[in-house]
Amino acid sequence: MTNASPDRTGPRAGLTSAEVPALRERHGWNELPRPTPPTPLAIFLRQFRGFLVLILAAAAVIAFLLDERIDALAIFLVLVLNAILGFVQEWRAETALDALRAMLHPVAVVLRDGVERQIPAREIVPGDVVVVETGEAIPADLHLSAGTDLRADESTLTGESVPVDKSAGAEAEDGQLFAGTALVAGRAEGVAVATGLATRFGTVARLTGEVGEKRTNLQRRLGSLAQQIGAGALAIAGLVALLGWWAGRPLFEMVMTGLSLAVAMVPEGLPAVVTITLALGASAMARKHALARRLQAVDTLGAASVICTDKTGTLTENAMTVRRFWTPGAAYEVTGDGYDPAGHIARDGTRVRAGDDPVLRAALATALTCTHATLRREADSWTMIGDPTEGALVTLAYKGWADPVPPEARIAEKPFSSERKRMSVLARDGDRLRLHVKGAPEIVLARCDHLLGPDGPVPLDDATRARVEAAYQDMAGDGLRVLALASRLAAPDDMDEKALTFLGLAGMMDPPRPEVAKAVADARSAGIRVMMITGDGPRTATAVARHIGLGAPDVIEGTELDTLTPEALSQRLSCDVLFARTRPEHKLRIVEALQGQRQIVAMTGDGVNDAPALKTADIGIAMGLRGTEVSKSAADLILLDDNFSTIVAAIAEGRRQFDNVRKFVRYLLCSNAGEVLAILANLALGGPLVFLPTQILWMNLVTDGATAVALGLEEADPDQMRRRPRRVNEPILGRVGLILMLCFGIYTAGASLWLFYTLLPSGTDLARTVAFTGMLVFEKVSVFAFRSLSRPVLSVGWFSNRFLVVAFSISLLAQVAVVYWPPLQTLLHTVPIAAGHWLSIATLALPLIVVPEGFKMLNQRRAR
Repeated sequence: MTNASPDRTGPRAGLTSAEVPALRERHGWNELPRPTPPTPLAIFLRQFRGFLVLILAAAAVIAFLLDERIDALAIFLVLVLNAILGFVQEWRAETALDALRAMLHPVAVVLRDGVERQIPAREIVPGDVVVVETGEAIPADLHLSAGTDLRADESTLTGESVPVDKSAGAEAEDGQLFAGTALVAGRAEGVAVATGLATRFGTVARLTGEVGEKRTNLQRRLGSLAQQIGAGALAIAGLVALLGWWAGRPLFEMVMTGLSLAVAMVPEGLPAVVTITLALGASAMARKHALARRLQAVDTLGAASVICTDKTGTLTENAMTVRRFWTPGAAYEVTGDGYDPAGHIARDGTRVRAGDDPVLRAALATALTCTHATLRREADSWTMIGDPTEGALVTLAYKGWADPVPPEARIAEKPFSSERKRMSVLARDGDRLRLHVKGAPEIVLARCDHLLGPDGPVPLDDATRARVEAAYQDMAGDGLRVLALASRLAAPDDMDEKALTFLGLAGMMDPPRPEVAKAVADARSAGIRVMMITGDGPRTATAVARHIGLGAPDVIEGTELDTLTPEALSQRLSCDVLFARTRPEHKLRIVEALQGQRQIVAMTGDGVNDAPALKTADIGIAMGLRGTEVSKSAADLILLDDNFSTIVAAIAEGRRQFDNVRKFVRYLLCSNAGEVLAILANLALGGPLVFLPTQILWMNLVTDGATAVALGLEEADPDQMRRRPRRVNEPILGRVGLILMLCFGIYTAGASLWLFYTLLPSGTDLARTVAFTGMLVFEKVSVFAFRSLSRPVLSVGWFSNRFLVVAFSISLLAQVAVVYWPPLQTLLHTVPIAAGHWLSIATLALPLIVVPEGFKMLNQRRAR
């Protein structure tokens, strides 16, 4: 064959071992710098940020200065517990990502001291001669010095799924291989001209690093809620303390009253409960093959209103597959995806093989002969080595049960090039020689004067030639990449590509993943737009969109996008649209334009060209198996199975988590509302403190926290994936939450004060203990009303959330210990109470179950 191998003489010696240290000192390691990971101490200290935490810290200082050491210790323990919980979850997320990185150990072959050596890819320095075989990743930017018939897959850089021709000595990019891409055909040698951040791969990584860190939607909503609660708590507590002091009551008593009121208003357990609930959600996602790098990503994904997705390797298999084969006498359909030859070829609905159809047999023989690709079965899967287009033709031949072509049958070759747009191989065909040709249809057809029919070659007239061209345009219009096959009998050394016999047209595409269509349909039923942004051409993008259920959206190419004003782009984004032939800066602009429309944007991708948009989007989703290091580092969520349908499962989990966060936020605030109203009303009545600060902390963290965490484990409502995404500014509390706070607060405050003042003649400690116990029981019982805001507990199931039942039981048992166990009696200033007191508490707690259940049953009947 004429395909030459690299020269192994002369300047191939490469660098010497003595030259490498100085070059590495100058250029550094061949890797992208990772951000310095936070130290355990830094992760722990940043748990003390946030308005609620600052208020608690101030309360602890005030209590300490007022010599209330037990109260100060209790508040301090709250702060430490919250910090420990947050630290554990963030540290687990960081170590999980490190474990994912540790799975990758790229190596490369270089010439050192004239000998080929395999070294870690990070040790390559500029000047190294690097050897790359078919199927291997390019470890650095290389200037080609040897190799022919080279083709590189640059989809990770450009998004273009069709391989690019490369040749030694060519000008500009045609003579270079770039880090982060892969060689899909040929064997190449090249001199490393750039490593690490200096590579083109590193340039995009630097662009990603320039994008600032973002706050998630949940962080913004909780931050806003915390500021509102905190400001209200300080204002009301300060006002009450001043008014009481102005009215002549002791200053110390009024400061303690204000402190109690502030502590009662602030849900101390909220930060810890949110952290725990999101961590549990992240664990649930991990079981579904989605790794959340940041806890708040769990919620943000559930709020996504738009998914901007790359095509190659994300929606598609990243494996070319022949879908249709056409001859002037028949049209064939091909089943199966990727490089697994399990599919078949059908004509008019009937399966056919090479032995049944002489035209198909001749075409498949050319497909097997005119190629460098090979299929190899490993364990339970098939691996393709070589150019994806050639691999698709070889797979087609396997599906048609074509006779194998031994390597020694090939005698000579004219390789494919971007200028020739065709490839020819002279091979033995029994006791004869045959020239096999494949290439661009317009090029191959122009060199044909016959076509193969059932009974042999027949002249190719103008009418038939027009039919071939029409079939070619029809396939191309469906987004297929089309190659023509031809052959003729030849003499020795006869490589003239003329007087060929046309065999047929093969239409192929990078097929969509089989699960993507359902995932897209599920996303749409949830009110989520799916928008494709790809570097491929418009016809290919449109064909994939049609196959996965996106219909026929308007197509905007990168060149047109460059001309659109921000206003025009925003207007176009209001309609169904997909983007073709885009560059990384285009993806950034699209994501930012959608965010300007107040959309919550999820961006999926696996290539380095996706990384800037992944980092800018509200939620970046990277592929864990094929994704580049840059894309994983930029993402909030990593799909461990590279499965697009995993995104929909993660969205469902995110929605469940937000619903549960809303449930326990409302539950905690309704519980605290009763405490606040009780303290305010008691102050107006002029009585002694109804609750002490340590008792309030016990209710709000130790007991409320346990039941609130259990509330975060509620199963999803059946209709959650049939609801539209929530608005970007939708509050966590909302009007319904305020109404619930008022209703529950008035009732629980009134019931607690009734117990307090009824028993006050028997002693302040007894009255306070009963009121304290009553308020805690009221709060525990009311949790069942918050398990679902639309369905009664009878529908949800009283024992369906076993964690809630356990938390409820433990909280009541803990309160029994507070009332009767001396150490807790001392800490919380309680005294034993009688059975009659418990009966009064239980009677007052009953309406907190009956009334909400009655309302939900009536609403459910009205809805039916």
